[in-house]
Amino acid sequence: MSEVRAVVATGQGKPVEVTTIVVPDPGPDEVAVDVRACGICPADLRYRDDGVDGEFPMLLGHEVAGTVAAVGVGVHHVEPGDLVVLDWRAVCGTCRACRRGRPQRCCDTPTADQPMTLTDGTPLSTALGIGGFAERTLVHAAQCTKAGPAWRPAVAGLLGCGVLAGFGAAVYTAPTGPGDSVAILGCGEVGVGAVAGAVMAGARRIVVVDTDPRKLDRACRFGATHTVNAARADTVEAVRALTGGDGADVVIDTVGTPESYTHAFYARDLAGTVVLAGVPGPATRLELPLPDVLSRGGALKASRFGDCLPERDLPMMAELYLQGRLPLEKLATEKVPLEEVEAAFDRMHRGDVLRSVVTF
Repeated sequence: MSEVRAVVATGQGKPVEVTTIVVPDPGPDEVAVDVRACGICPADLRYRDDGVDGEFPMLLGHEVAGTVAAVGVGVHHVEPGDLVVLDWRAVCGTCRACRRGRPQRCCDTPTADQPMTLTDGTPLSTALGIGGFAERTLVHAAQCTKAGPAWRPAVAGLLGCGVLAGFGAAVYTAPTGPGDSVAILGCGEVGVGAVAGAVMAGARRIVVVDTDPRKLDRACRFGATHTVNAARADTVEAVRALTGGDGADVVIDTVGTPESYTHAFYARDLAGTVVLAGVPGPATRLELPLPDVLSRGGALKASRFGDCLPERDLPMMAELYLQGRLPLEKLATEKVPLEEVEAAFDRMHRGDVLRSVVTF
């Protein structure tokens, strides 16, 4: 076992702490990974503040690229020294969704059997089964996707969550077709990933909506064709005006609030598609007139991790990056040490950065 430094959330809404944790040696089908970079995602802040599906103390961080330190019995697809990206939506292969040929909807993502602990033996829960704000973490072998030697860890880790979730929401969940008009509400990492996906799918018009001009500008660098500042314009009216008065063929809500979803619902064309890609809070409720749901037709979809398959889509996304077609380096707006995670949460909450990355 190893003792390493890590960022731990000790209670709901409390500032995170840097402390020492104990990482067991890998057992069967487990892998110990020395973390080289981990993106600071809004989901981490959500876990700290809401304790979503987890108990405290909690080890945060899930957008990880790292080097395999050791493997357990039965692990053959990676070995010590390999650079890997960790997948919080790994596929089990045996659940009812996997057996029906729908692995992108796997409902039993495997995680490490052994818990990491504080030095006094207190077990740590892990946000999304990864626990990447640590010098070393322990994961299930299925959560490791081997990366190519040309991948930069600080960029590769971003593919483990938001970018891929947004890309898949546009390409797989919607799906966007050539010539479609697409509106994307929210220009964070998921929104930018959705812009990239809409570009790759051949959308003719990509409208992005946000209240932060800096985020709107960044989205344009990824291929957005039109912008709407929601602090100055009515979202629904503006999107309709930019799509011939009819609304967009596809509207992707990356915010995940009742207000944003309602805007998405009414900003789409009749028989268009709404995709929920943002993560709502645990107590969030939505009210829509049911007659409007019926009369407008179309599709209302939820996208979990963009309906992506990490083993299929991570290499494809990395290749797009290496070809210069997916400028991921523009997302990693700052690199910070473990000690600055709490301060980075504050900057993210204020909108001062698009994505901070913890590097080791």
